[in-house]
Amino acid sequence: MTTTPVEPMLDHGFFGPGSVTWKVWGHVTAAVTGLQRSVVVEELDPALIAAVDQTGANYARPRTRYDRTVRYFAMVAFADSRKVAQAADVLVKVHAKAIGVEPVSGNHYDANDPHSQLWILLTGWHSVLKAYELYGGGRLTPAEEDRYWEECAVAAEFQTCDPAGVPRTRDGVREYFERMRPRLAVSEAARKMMDHLLTAKVVLPPAPRLLTPALWLVNWFLRAGTIATMPRWMRKLSGFTQPRLVDLLVRPVLRLGYGVVDGNPRLKLAVARLLAPSAVPIIAPYVLGVPPVSDEILTPAEARRRYGYDKPADAHRDIRAKQHQRVFADGQAPSDDGLLESQAVLGSLS
Repeated sequence: MTTTPVEPMLDHGFFGPGSVTWKVWGHVTAAVTGLQRSVVVEELDPALIAAVDQTGANYARPRTRYDRTVRYFAMVAFADSRKVAQAADVLVKVHAKAIGVEPVSGNHYDANDPHSQLWILLTGWHSVLKAYELYGGGRLTPAEEDRYWEECAVAAEFQTCDPAGVPRTRDGVREYFERMRPRLAVSEAARKMMDHLLTAKVVLPPAPRLLTPALWLVNWFLRAGTIATMPRWMRKLSGFTQPRLVDLLVRPVLRLGYGVVDGNPRLKLAVARLLAPSAVPIIAPYVLGVPPVSDEILTPAEARRRYGYDKPADAHRDIRAKQHQRVFADGQAPSDDGLLESQAVLGSLS
């Protein structure tokens, strides 16, 4: 059997060896429990669930949606500066489609809104860290955690949110979620979506009927493991009831399973190829230790100057204005142009 050659990155991107981002996001817990928790918690924001529910992508093509999500986050963490800058630019066009009227409040929502983007960023980075702490490498040192949130602020520059709004400490992150609590809600659509996203089977490829019991068991542990990372107030809001005994039961099982996979680079890539194939070319150089062409580590501002991209907050204002005109003035559905264009960068939609 031939092995596809691993193409090296052009540079180390924005973090590189020795970064806490590589340590945490490089663990197999990130792409499974971390991102599953992230997309579930995201739905607590009424504006975001309206955007997600309107597209229907999580129901129509859940594996594709998951694959593209893993690829994007993997790119920010591990890809070279050119790839990340391009992905950040095209993501603004993708989110330009996700606009409309939130049905509960009647307010307009826009996925490019800085507050929505900060919520997506922080739920992602916080969820990946929680999964790593419980089922991966354990608790970071205080200095590592402070550095982790400093690096999260770097990642904020690839979305429309303000990096200054990123908390830099564990207490700061906790305070952010406390401030958000009064704005969170669980509608019928949100509850249905969260339950759907907690089903690992939606991101697994079709399997023989013979494997059904095994898949049920895997799904049970992954679902319980994700719920176990959520604080009690969040579970209560979401309608998740899970005894503390189950929280304790799943921890050693998932730590063992993730540890086996994470300790074997080839197995790690095989699991990635099964769950999120488009992310494999992004993470393979990191997993296999393939050095980049250059040892450079850039800042987002340096990358924008080098490759000619605008800040995401300022990018494609004409496209975003046209989408607002189509939806809010003309009563039409938003254009799919940005979504279709994104396939070359974020992966296929089919």
